[in-house]
Amino acid sequence: MSRYARHLALTQIGDEGQARIGRSTALIIGLGGIGCATASYLTCAGVGQLLLCDFDTVDETNLGRQTLYGPSDIGQLKAVRAASRLAAMNPDVRLTEIPDRLSDDALAEAASMADVVLDGCDNFPTRFQVNDAAVRSSTVLISGAAIRLEGQLAVFGPDYSKTPCYRCLYQEADESLENCSGNGVLSPVPGVIGTLMAVEALKVFSGLPVETGKLSLYDATSTEWQKLAIRKKKKCKSCGRS
Repeated sequence: MSRYARHLALTQIGDEGQARIGRSTALIIGLGGIGCATASYLTCAGVGQLLLCDFDTVDETNLGRQTLYGPSDIGQLKAVRAASRLAAMNPDVRLTEIPDRLSDDALAEAASMADVVLDGCDNFPTRFQVNDAAVRSSTVLISGAAIRLEGQLAVFGPDYSKTPCYRCLYQEADESLENCSGNGVLSPVPGVIGTLMAVEALKVFSGLPVETGKLSLYDATSTEWQKLAIRKKKKCKSCGRS
């Protein structure tokens, strides 16, 4: 256990907390800049199992910010290449590759297998589906996004009957909002958000308190954070039925 000595030395984690981390399962949706950072730190921290979901292949334009890939990975499936790199980081962690675009029942089943779902994908339709799967399975959802020099982070659940979900924050009408592929992103910003998503997940796994229903906004230009409360919508099509 010397690998996790710094965790064991933390009074907030210790032997019991690290053991809980080692028994936990995380479902990571999207292995781009955010997902690479999230997966790397959860692997290093000794999370029991990672379910790595991404149907996409590595492109040369990814290499500036997606730290699990190199030039030799171009054209290959991200889920497969990420699993290979992560396995070399920590053989203790069980890695399951899901190189498919999950939806509906398949996505709900994957979410039900996890203690936490971490969503770092780059489009609203997938984010809504991931949210619905998390609500359906009463699983904690950690959502992160990055564009230009800006990032955002929020934690939802697991009691969606009392707390808001991602659909309380955004709706289908927002699907036309910008994404990083068309507007660019400073390469470390997704890493900042992905790293903080890993922090929140480890807090959940180890039993530390986690603040839910709040949106944290990061501005890399000014190096400032803002935090906003997310109001639960009574008629939300997802958590309104929880």
